Amino acid sequence: MQHFTIAYGCVLLMAILPIICAGLAKINGLATTASAAQTHTFEALPFFFAAVIIAHLLGAIQIRLDILSLIFVLLRVLYVMLYMAGVAGLRSIIWTAAFAVNIAILFLGFR
Repeated sequence: MQHFTIAYGCVLLMAILPIICAGLAKINGLATTASAAQTHTFEALPFFFAAVIIAHLLGAIQIRLDILSLIFVLLRVLYVMLYMAGVAGLRSIIWTAAFAVNIAILFLGFR
């Protein structure tokens, strides 16, 4: 029996994150950085969505997939916050960490 997993919930959260960025872009003073953060968030979506689906299809251990998906979402939210705050160096480290987590998600189901 299939069910809606935490990892699938993270897919939903990531789909909403660009909309939040768009809302922030409408606030004076945040328009440029929030708009850029939205663009970068859209760029991360296809790989994350595919990685979660592939991991599910390959029978990844669910708790590991859920935890890594939550970590990815938290890192991407932190990335948006750092982007809007103009903290480039730490933002790049967070981007790299999120990318590494996404790769780990993709390979969870491979045996």
